[in-house]
Amino acid sequence: MNLKPTRAFGQAAALGVLAGMRTFAAPVVLSHVYSRHPSKYLKKTPYAFMQNITTSKVFKVLGAGELVGDKMQFAPKRTAAGGLIGRFASGALCGAIIFKANHRQPFIGAIIGGAAAIGSAFGCMFLRLSLGKRTGIPDMAIGALEDAIVISAGTALAKQL
Repeated sequence: MNLKPTRAFGQAAALGVLAGMRTFAAPVVLSHVYSRHPSKYLKKTPYAFMQNITTSKVFKVLGAGELVGDKMQFAPKRTAAGGLIGRFASGALCGAIIFKANHRQPFIGAIIGGAAAIGSAFGCMFLRLSLGKRTGIPDMAIGALEDAIVISAGTALAKQL
């Protein structure tokens, strides 16, 4: 078995990290790229929907709503069961798609993307709490900074896909 990291491995992990930070960030990036540059390996597969411009627009609306909703007092913790399941599913889906588009086993990509999402969700939560405690910066401001990082990282990743 060859465990050498590949480009697809790095992309699946990076998408998983984005999903851990904001659930819809990774699908926004992936659907944007593949709706404009379809992969022949995704055609006629269960993942073909990600190559649809309507899918891309829906994910962008959901992503924008998430950026706003994250700042609300009633927003659930990202490490609550529902949040973790959603982030894992987002990372796993995007990881599977990246692997399939690179003519590799989608299951492996799903594991990589999902695991990266869980790690990122906890890592970012602890970083956000620690930063707020040490600096006194309001959580809403730290959340906005996190949004800027997600958008910047997502844009950079889209250029690499």
